[in-house]
Amino acid sequence: MNTAYYLINTVCNLYLMIVLMRIWLQLARADFYSPASQFVVKATNPILKPLRRFIPGYFGIDMAALVLAVLVVAVKLTLLYVLIAEAAIGPEWLLLIVLTIIKKAGTMLFWVLIMRALLSWVSKGNNPIEYLMFQLTEPLLAPIRRIIPALGGLDLSMLVFFIVLQVLNSLMGDVFGQIWWAI
Repeated sequence: MNTAYYLINTVCNLYLMIVLMRIWLQLARADFYSPASQFVVKATNPILKPLRRFIPGYFGIDMAALVLAVLVVAVKLTLLYVLIAEAAIGPEWLLLIVLTIIKKAGTMLFWVLIMRALLSWVSKGNNPIEYLMFQLTEPLLAPIRRIIPALGGLDLSMLVFFIVLQVLNSLMGDVFGQIWWAI
């Protein structure tokens, strides 16, 4: 049973990250011809194309991709609850879905920032993955740079953003308690 739980959780979380990356790529207007972007597009298009026939986008947000993210989490939670033989939770089901999406988006943001920082130390600057990560994270880091300029050539914006991300994570844990930490 632990193996099935692990597989369901891992596969659903990975696909959720891909769907969330698709949303993020569209919001950041990132290069869709990058190899990483093409992977995300090809992994999500088979499900998103039929969904877009019924679910239009609003204000530049791909609502079909948001619905797909909700569906992925709903399927994951349903399979996990069936696996552990518990009844589906009632009214808090939607809250759990939303919290899962928020937490996974924050986790993905954290790892993209870590990868961008590591690549900045070793890359020569012509890496398409590094450029894509720049496009995704720069809209988040630029406002911090306007407030806290580089000190002696050292850019502290990413460190400040990590602190803000950790504070938000702790705040969500304070507000939602054990549910947040169990997701």
